[in-house]
Amino acid sequence: MSVLTRGVAVLGLAGALLAPARAGIFDDDEARKAILDLRQKLEQSNEAQRVRQAELNAQMADQLSQLKRSLLDLNNQLEQIRSEMAKMRGQDEQLARDVAELQRKQKDVQSGIDERIRKLEPVKVSLDEKEFLADPEEKRMYDEAFAFIRKGDFNAAAAGLSTFVRRYPQSGYVDSAQFWLGNAQYGRREYKEAIGSFRALLSARPEHPKAPEAMLAIANCQVELKDTKGARKTIGELVQAYPKSEAAQAGRERLASIK
Repeated sequence: MSVLTRGVAVLGLAGALLAPARAGIFDDDEARKAILDLRQKLEQSNEAQRVRQAELNAQMADQLSQLKRSLLDLNNQLEQIRSEMAKMRGQDEQLARDVAELQRKQKDVQSGIDERIRKLEPVKVSLDEKEFLADPEEKRMYDEAFAFIRKGDFNAAAAGLSTFVRRYPQSGYVDSAQFWLGNAQYGRREYKEAIGSFRALLSARPEHPKAPEAMLAIANCQVELKDTKGARKTIGELVQAYPKSEAAQAGRERLASIK
């Protein structure tokens, strides 16, 4: 074998031996490149995920901020509603107090009206076997004057009854008022005036239950005036007009003492 031939053979053998090594080196580079590519892709994915997470975090932060603002607005609205409700409750309470006060005043006014109506409404009176209607003021005035008779205050009684007769000449009380006015005048020693009052009763209502007493009182006034003749005549008329009355019996006894 020639030298050239051996050289070619050696080179061929060396190439055969180097070919697998080069192939191994080539495979490692590709693997590294693949790993690098994979790593780059992983990093890109991680970066994309971080970016996405950041975006999500930003969105969540924005949503949370909006939610907080909404909750704050809602709380403010609730506070405003509470304030308005408290104000309305206060207004309702004030309104209730105002209504209660108005009702009280209305009740007082109504009571006052009822009282005034009662003072103006006629009242039924039964006096000396007679029933009639009298104004409250009319009744009050008569009762007040008659109370002075009971007390023996003939001055006040005469003044009150005299005023009553002038003010209420058509009153159902007037006959009794004339009778007691005559008694008050008698107590004041106003005998002529007393005779006038008693005769007014007899003229207006001779059937009055106190008519016999009025005639006897006239006779007593005549005796006080030294008019014995007139007194005897009056007692005679008394006995004739009211023979069964107690006044007639007292007149008969009185007649015996008149000279």
